[in-house]
Amino acid sequence: MGAVTDDEVIRKRLLIDGDGAGDDRRINLLVKSFIKWCNSGSQEEGYSQYQRMLSTLSQCEFSMGKTLLVYDMNLREMENYEKIYKEIECSIAGAHEKIAECKKQILQAKRIRKNRQEYDALAKVIQHHPDRHETLKELEALGKELEHLSHIKESVEDKLELRRKQFHVLLSTIHELQQTLENDDKLSEVEEAQESTMEADPKP
Repeated sequence: MGAVTDDEVIRKRLLIDGDGAGDDRRINLLVKSFIKWCNSGSQEEGYSQYQRMLSTLSQCEFSMGKTLLVYDMNLREMENYEKIYKEIECSIAGAHEKIAECKKQILQAKRIRKNRQEYDALAKVIQHHPDRHETLKELEALGKELEHLSHIKESVEDKLELRRKQFHVLLSTIHELQQTLENDDKLSEVEEAQESTMEADPKP
């Protein structure tokens, strides 16, 4: 398991604490405290209301800071996802090119196989004729050529199999990335629902 970065730790803490939830309540509380401070009858009561206003202002500033951090992290994540998408698109384009090249190699291998079958048929016909020194030399040359073509065919088939496996791995990676994005969206929805429930159910 890889090391957790500082951004991930901050992001999790901010998601747990909320991102600006309750600001309206804090502002209303600040206004009420200000009114009470204006109408305070004694110095002690005025000082108490003044401290409450400072505390509420600090909470609002802290909440704003958290919201800005979440916003900045979301921007960085969006940039990272866009970069990943571009890399995937380039990989897919490259895979299509490799597939097209493999198809050409398959057609070449089929032609080689057809030629080999024709050479085999010709060799059988030649075998029915009287042996001749030059004919044997030609047959030997044809055999070497067939062996060389066979090696080429095997090499082409191996390359094609490798490209198929690479393309399968690429598709699996794309699917995993899409699943991760969907899970992130679902997690954000659940956390927002939990925050809404906490706001609707005020503490006694």
